[in-house]
Order: sequence, then structure tokens, then C-alpha cells
Amino acid sequence: MADPTSKLVAQLNTMLRLTQTEAMIAHSRRAQAGTPDVERELAANARKAQERSRLIGDAIRELGGVPNVVGAAVGRLAATAKTQFEQGQTLTEALLSDLALEHQLRDRARLARMLADTAGMAKLVRLAERLEKAHGETIDWINARLAEVAVGGPAAIRPTPVQSAVGVARRAATFPARSAAVVLNRTLGAVGRLQQRAEETVETNVEKATALRDAAGDIFTAGRDAALERTEEIARDEGEDGTAAGVRRTRRNLGALSAEDLPIRNYDDLNADVAISRIAKLREAADVQAILAYEAANKNRKGVSAAAQDRLAAVAADLAGVS
Repeated sequence: MADPTSKLVAQLNTMLRLTQTEAMIAHSRRAQAGTPDVERELAANARKAQERSRLIGDAIRELGGVPNVVGAAVGRLAATAKTQFEQGQTLTEALLSDLALEHQLRDRARLARMLADTAGMAKLVRLAERLEKAHGETIDWINARLAEVAVGGPAAIRPTPVQSAVGVARRAATFPARSAAVVLNRTLGAVGRLQQRAEETVETNVEKATALRDAAGDIFTAGRDAALERTEEIARDEGEDGTAAGVRRTRRNLGALSAEDLPIRNYDDLNADVAISRIAKLREAADVQAILAYEAANKNRKGVSAAAQDRLAAVAADLAGVS
């Protein structure tokens, strides 16, 4: 039977490899941060993971072992491969993969603690306890992000463009074909009519070309919003309540609801301070999401948006059971 020291060295080297993977993933997630605060948090997480790697390496040396630098390099390559593979996944699946890694690291830290305790290595017990606690906190953090996805977002971690496309494709596969055709046809029709009007009012000289280009985004948004609203009406009229509810969620997430549809009465007339106080009283994630999306699409008040984001995070944390 292997002696406790050999078992610990083997366990710590595995943790070193996985921790290098963890650090690289934290770095890659920075590009998906939803806010500057989240980006800074992820940067700090990456630094902490690197610090844990250093501590694990030092512990291995103190036990008379040699840190497996090849294994650590493999860990970094694994993180790169994981990031590439995730492009074919949804954000939810990518976060679940992160969660599995953190669970493995916490469980291995727990095992290392038990091995060190059995061998009477008090210093290593303290290190293992520190690692176990850190990974437990990260598990709570990821669960909170998953809860944000569950309640309709926006999550602190945003999907990459490819992940967004994958999600849209999967939703499209389950969207009723007839309703999808209605959305597409009405959107194209509305966009075409609005574009024609814009071209009639904007002169075709070089100076006006930029104005026409800048108007394109507004043209598409207006056409899209009109098409979605009409599609919801048609679905409700024809008794397709599930489709109507799905289209309404899409309108809510895009900030395309009218002010009359918002969960806070007379929202457009409220100043920032009053709006923030009303947002703090919202209890349903869908209501907070509606306000957040509407604010981003219309008023774009930073303080109000930040308050709505904080409220949504609090609702998601309650759902995840994270304090």
C-alpha cells in the first residue's frame, strides 16, 4: 500500500493540473463578463487560481515530490480545448461543465485534507481546508449564474456569439413552424416598408450615406418589434397561448414591451431615484428583466440599470439558495 506522502503527492499533482485548467477558464470567461465589475471579479478569480497553483506546487516540494509541470501544461491545454468545444454548446452547458470541474476540485481538496489529517500534517490540512472553502464559494457563484440564466437573465456571464447562435438554433427547432413563418414574413415586410421610407427621405449623396447606415439599426429594430407584437396578438387570437407567451418573453428580453406593459405603473414618468425604489420591491425575475431590458432599450440610465441588475442577481441568488 502506498504511504500517505505518496498518495498526497499524487493527489496534489492532479489538483495542480485541474487548478491550471480552472485559471485558464477564468481568464477566458473575462471576455463574456456582463459588466465591468464581473470582469474584475473574474480577473481576481484567475489570479486566485494561479495563487492556489503556486501553493499546491510548494506543498508538493515540501513533501519531497516534484510538481508535474507536464501535467500542469496539459491542464492549460485542456482549458483551451474546453473553450473551443464550448462554442458548440449553450451557455448553460458551459457553466455546468465549469461546475463539474469545481466539484471535482473541492472533492479532491477534501480527500487531501483527510489524507493530511491522517498523516498528522497540520500545515497541509490548513491548505486543503483553504482550497475546499475556495472551491465551495466558486460552486455557489456558478450556481448563482445558472440561476440568472434560469430566471431569464441577463446573466453576469454572457454567451459568446457562437453560443448565442446555438441557443437560437435550438429554440427555432422547437418553435411552431407556422408562427415562425409569421414572425419572419412580418419582420421582412415591416423592414422593407420602413427602409423604403428612409430611402425616400434621405438624399443619396455621400454626406447622407452615413445617416442612412446609422438609421439601418433603428429600421430593423422597429420592424422587428412591430412584427413580434403582431405575432403575439395573432397567437392569442388563435388560442396558441404557449406560442404567445414565448413571443412575449422574447419581446420582454429585447426591451420591446410598451411602457403600459411594464410591471411598474407610469414607469416613463418616474425619475431615477423613484424608479430604483420601485425596482427594489419587485419579486418576480420576469418583472425585473422587463424593466432592465426596457431601460436599456429606451432610457439607458446607468444607475437604474445597475439597480435592476442587482435586483435580478438577488432574485437569482434566492432561487439558487445562495446567500
